[in-house]
Amino acid sequence: MSVPVFEEFEPTADCACPGCARQRRDLALGLPVRAGGHPAAHGARRALVLVTAAGVVLGGGGAGAATALSRATDAPGDTAIPAPAGGAADPGPDPASVSAVGSDTPQGGRGPLHGTPGPEPQPVPAATPTTGQVATDTLRPTTRAEIINRAKLWVDARVPYSMEKYWTDGYRQDCSGYISMAWNLRANEWTGSLDRFGEKIARADLQPGDILLFHNPADPTRGSHVTIFGGWTDHTHTSYTAYEQTKPHTRKKATPMAYWENSDRYVAYRYKGVVSGDGTGAGGGETAQVPPFPGAAKFGPGKNNAYVTQLGQLLVARGGKKFYAVGPGPKWTEADRRATRAFQEAQGWRGREADGIPGPDTWELLVTGKGRSIGGSSGSGGSSAHATPFPGRGSFRPGQSNAYVEKLGEQLVKRGFGKHYLSGPGPRWTEADRRNVEAFQRAQGWRGGAADGYPGPETWRRLFR
Repeated sequence: MSVPVFEEFEPTADCACPGCARQRRDLALGLPVRAGGHPAAHGARRALVLVTAAGVVLGGGGAGAATALSRATDAPGDTAIPAPAGGAADPGPDPASVSAVGSDTPQGGRGPLHGTPGPEPQPVPAATPTTGQVATDTLRPTTRAEIINRAKLWVDARVPYSMEKYWTDGYRQDCSGYISMAWNLRANEWTGSLDRFGEKIARADLQPGDILLFHNPADPTRGSHVTIFGGWTDHTHTSYTAYEQTKPHTRKKATPMAYWENSDRYVAYRYKGVVSGDGTGAGGGETAQVPPFPGAAKFGPGKNNAYVTQLGQLLVARGGKKFYAVGPGPKWTEADRRATRAFQEAQGWRGREADGIPGPDTWELLVTGKGRSIGGSSGSGGSSAHATPFPGRGSFRPGQSNAYVEKLGEQLVKRGFGKHYLSGPGPRWTEADRRNVEAFQRAQGWRGGAADGYPGPETWRRLFR
């Protein structure tokens, strides 16, 4: 039966010829406007739904119309049309457990940063034809601390989950956009491309800043998700602190390894551009320099960015906590200026050299753990520091064997944190070393990624002071 009022829309809903059937399918699979689809296709899509509904009511829809509607439901990235009851698609978690599971996370596709200044946004790095991986020299080097600090920015801001909106930093507010932000990638990636920027690792080797990724190639909008590993919650390694972007907003939560559902399908990856603070490569990444000073223009009255937060956290670790009534954040405050000035004065600087605005020298001392801390104590490069300066995080990794590991173990025993050694400390790094370091870090009141069992400059300084 024809429906005259809708004759202007092609194809007709009740025509079974291959051409009309193909056109119905193409229209149904078209992306909505909000996800980048063409407005004309969106209009035809709405018309198709109207035609289908009218055909069913008037008896002219038949099986072809029902098929078209069913196919429209399964369009990737489209959540405008509800899934049909009794379909084969995964219905997702029970509504009562969504707050705990957080797997209802549809996501957008790959794209440039939102609002990137300049005539053209930065291109997405190309994969090498042989491996499908992104060449290391196209990646921005970053430390584990910087990855976690960026992740915390969204947690503190409680960024709402959205596959269509972008936060002020230009990254999409879904799970893969969150990882793109934390890894400081040049564009918004998605779960189907993030693996190109990392190397696959064993779960036992996870360190803060690594990710756990599940990409469902059969239907990416069903179950695909990614989280940031923030550190083990206890010695059993059965749960970890996860930083993730999920509904209703970014969160930090103790999570069973690897996730609440589809646990066995999550794969661990390490960002290929991760470096340690002393310039040595970490976890198989390429050797790179200490992250460069971002410039004095990033600091001062009116500034609001991740570097301000990082500065504050570094200052707190070096004795500046007393200046902050509220923890460091992305907005520059008088507390940041006073803490920076106190650190500069601790180095013996005066006048313009201690104006409270960080310069390259201030930044280098903070990120490398060198210089004198606020209050008179010395960092790893100070004259009154412990006899052996911090040798760098690269000395304390699985497979490493050196005098620093043995010295660390001996000091842990001396300080009463050697209970996990079955025999005396030795030069080879073992799980007993990591667990003893973790116990010491937790005794400092640190949690999550700050108590991962791998010594950094502040752990070393406190252990030997």
